[in-house]
Amino acid sequence: MPPKSDSVEGIVLGFVNELTGFSLLLNSAYMQNRPLNSQNVADALQKFNLKKTAVQKALDALADSGQISFKEYGKQKIYIARQDQFDIPNGEELEEMKKANSKLQEELADQKKAISEVESEVRGLQSNLTLEEIKSKEAKLQSEVQEMEEKINKLRSGVILVKPEDKKIIEDSFSEKVNQWRKRKRMFKELWDNITENSPKDQKEFKEELGLEYDEDVGVNLPSYIDMLASLNKRRKISR
Repeated sequence: MPPKSDSVEGIVLGFVNELTGFSLLLNSAYMQNRPLNSQNVADALQKFNLKKTAVQKALDALADSGQISFKEYGKQKIYIARQDQFDIPNGEELEEMKKANSKLQEELADQKKAISEVESEVRGLQSNLTLEEIKSKEAKLQSEVQEMEEKINKLRSGVILVKPEDKKIIEDSFSEKVNQWRKRKRMFKELWDNITENSPKDQKEFKEELGLEYDEDVGVNLPSYIDMLASLNKRRKISR
């Protein structure tokens, strides 16, 4: 009586028959007849959490009951499936099987191609905007265009958007703040150099310990503002 398929003997028997029995692969049918030892079987069936001792016991039981064949080479036993249990096709049947298999492979390739084309079309449709999204985007763009046209019309009509006196106040304030920034940055550098000149501490670690942040740490750059101030002063001289 054959063992249950989910028992240790059933799992081992299924594997031996599958690997060492008759097989049809792609366009060739053949008897694999690959001999196996207990270590080969145990390694291949690790996913079933079977130990080598259990596999060896199952192989011996299957061999003793005549369900698989074995040969002894010294202390090692080699196991193969019983070939007389398989219905091996003759040459004509084998050729028909090859043709059928080849036809199935072609159909599979056609199906894969068709699936790929459909998936590509679906991705293309998913990347397109829906009608509601198009209408919403169109309304937003029209609003932005209208705002820009209003600004252009004001400029064309000679409307002064910023009064000269307000502009001067802003520029003077900007100039004063940049100069103060530059002055205080220089004062800090001189003080910092005096403090850390003979200090054994690493300057970066000391700075983090004190909670200090440089301009660069917060994403600002004094030289860029100095360049803006220079450009501003240049425009003022020209306008005079």
